[in-house]
Amino acid sequence: MELENNMPEGWIDTDIGESSIVTTGFPFKSKEYSEYGKLKVVRGENVSLKKLRWNNCKYWIHSTKNLEQYFLQAGDIVVGMDGSRIGKNKASVSFSDLPLILAQRVARIRAIDGVSQQFLKYTILNKKFERYIIKIQTGTSIPHISLGQIKDFNFILPPLTEQKAIAKILTAFDDKIELLQAQNKTLETMAQTIFKEWFGKYQQELNPPNGWRTFSLSELVDTINGYSYKGKELVEESNEALVSLKSFDRNGGFQTRGFKPFKGSPKTQHEVKIGDLVVAHTDLTQDAEVLGNPAFVFDNGGFEKMYITMDLVKVISKNENIGSSFLYYLMKDRYFKGHCVGYSNGTTVLHLSKKAIPEYQLYLPENFDLIKKFTKIANDTTNKISLNKDAIKSLTKTRDTLLPKLMSGQVRVNNIKNA
Repeated sequence: MELENNMPEGWIDTDIGESSIVTTGFPFKSKEYSEYGKLKVVRGENVSLKKLRWNNCKYWIHSTKNLEQYFLQAGDIVVGMDGSRIGKNKASVSFSDLPLILAQRVARIRAIDGVSQQFLKYTILNKKFERYIIKIQTGTSIPHISLGQIKDFNFILPPLTEQKAIAKILTAFDDKIELLQAQNKTLETMAQTIFKEWFGKYQQELNPPNGWRTFSLSELVDTINGYSYKGKELVEESNEALVSLKSFDRNGGFQTRGFKPFKGSPKTQHEVKIGDLVVAHTDLTQDAEVLGNPAFVFDNGGFEKMYITMDLVKVISKNENIGSSFLYYLMKDRYFKGHCVGYSNGTTVLHLSKKAIPEYQLYLPENFDLIKKFTKIANDTTNKISLNKDAIKSLTKTRDTLLPKLMSGQVRVNNIKNA
């Protein structure tokens, strides 16, 4: 039976302030940070969508006396309170992240007795919370929110047993997704290790094995520069998309959030399809985290056609014995990365010279049998990773559809169990 306001019977109306302890971090000064140490500091830039990122990691190396209240625990929820991605930057702390200490302008949310921390996590990860934050944010140049505004977020809370049951279902999806993501990382690491053993370790030797010689990549591949689009070609809706620099994850891999719907006049050569290999030719990070990184186009994002922007280059093999999978691991090698950094220019934005890929030189056997053998391994690895990515996409879609319905009581746990 449900109440007149459609709230399930036994559920209560509450808010974050009533159901949890919400605090912010310690006001560290920049001079108190270190590039090295054991105790990582969680700042706003470390909070990303659902997880913490450590690309720009800072450590606290001074005394922790009187700072115990700012230490984080596994399961704690952290929310960034400033920045352009406000509302999206929220994460749950995992055991692997610890030890951590919280900095100012990052909120920590910890459930009180009678409230499941996992249920609270999914309450915060729900799109409803994101929309609320975006609506109430203030500031023009730098959007921000207050601790009080976070506490005021309203939601409905089921009895503890149902909280735990809902969280268990959603956690099962997340665990499967994380398992597949970890498997993909392991598969890629294994293929990269084989590449280094078979090819990479010879790249800095003066005397490579007999039957090997120096190849320039211009002998092996063709490169196609991306499309130089105009701002007016970007539109709200289209069946065609530009694959941009944002499609490159800083931690490696390909993501569809970098797609931009557009209507323009690109040439056929600018089109990419699932399975094509692209390389980043521009980098907005001064640490060259993305520059020269290869990525497979694993997803079309629901678009009928995709075209690369001028920030990317499509790489096509000239030789039937050299597949894209071999080229991918070749370009994942640290020597290729170092070569690209050396061919970059720019101050605010780094650009890769058009000569960088064609002029890269490496030792390879003149007989391509070993390359063909590795290509078979790499292709199998890439295909498995692709299948896992499809499964991750399906699981994510199902979880994201189910999450708001479970959290609102529209779908009940017993209904799922009996289905």
